Amino acid sequence: MAKRKSRVQGLGVVSDKKWQVESDLRTLTDACAIRKDPARLKAARELAKEKVGEMAMVAGDKGEY
Repeated sequence: MAKRKSRVQGLGVVSDKKWQVESDLRTLTDACAIRKDPARLKAARELAKEKVGEMAMVAGDKGEY
């Protein structure tokens, strides 16, 4: 016989799922706003290139870190 989850634990799971959906919605909303703003998009792309370079150094692709 399967154990029954307590109400508190069950509510936590629902709450976590709801929070995740809300977080995803915020992310999608932010992405749309960034795509519509050329300056923000350019800045984000420049930072992404910088971060990729940093990660490559850590991975050993571009020398020592």
